[in-house]
Amino acid sequence: MDAITALRLAGSVSRTGRLVDRGVTSREISRQIRDGTILRLRQGVLALPDAPVDLVNATLHSARLTCASAARYYDLWLLHPPTTHHLCSHSRTQQLWTNHHRPLSVPVHRVLPLVGEVDALIHALQCLPALEAAVMVESALRRGDTVRSFLLDRLQGNRNGPARAALDLVTGTAESALEVVARVLFLRAGLQVEAQVQLHSVGRVDFLVESFLVVEVDGDTYHSDRASRRRDRRRDNMTVVGGYLVLRFGYEDILFHPEAVLAQVLAVLSGRPLR
Repeated sequence: MDAITALRLAGSVSRTGRLVDRGVTSREISRQIRDGTILRLRQGVLALPDAPVDLVNATLHSARLTCASAARYYDLWLLHPPTTHHLCSHSRTQQLWTNHHRPLSVPVHRVLPLVGEVDALIHALQCLPALEAAVMVESALRRGDTVRSFLLDRLQGNRNGPARAALDLVTGTAESALEVVARVLFLRAGLQVEAQVQLHSVGRVDFLVESFLVVEVDGDTYHSDRASRRRDRRRDNMTVVGGYLVLRFGYEDILFHPEAVLAQVLAVLSGRPLR
């Protein structure tokens, strides 16, 4: 295997020994460094010029990414990209750009400098704001990567009370991070909420609130073209014909104007006219 391919498979940054174990010769490594196609970050650490900064920092500090920093590599939902590196290492050195996490309970990623997915979820529940952690865990449970009981077993003790409360926000039924945010918004307002309800002549709707108000949450990806808008209008009309009221909100509404969303929902539920 050539050096560049081996580095790509390792996330574009690796210790030299791992490349040698893959059959890359020291002569080839030296040649690629001279040509500038491979960078020697320090003795024993090599990288491609476009290596992700978070993987580079993890490797340089003999650490592994976890929590929100591991989310994109496991294809997990995130509300916001991390502003600091979340690392798991044996080092006790604290730096301004890191959040340190310990311990580990499952095997680490077999190639990249990441903790195992379950540990990334546990660390998120212990570290992130409850809603942001719930979004990450929701995507993993919905995909079947783990189960609630497996996480709960690793969150025992009084100090994990907030983590268990965040896990209580997870159902594994949401089809997007946006739906998690909306569901939690309605539940925290004390409303009765059913998710992914099947209605006759309509199909599956995102939420049925207080048994008569349908709330649809539209992500830009699936609701921006003309055919999708025509389909949504038909669904809304059939929902009303079926005896339900319907409200529809977009990405910006849910993430940036939740108070206005909740106000409209409560106004409909109370029968007040919207002004």
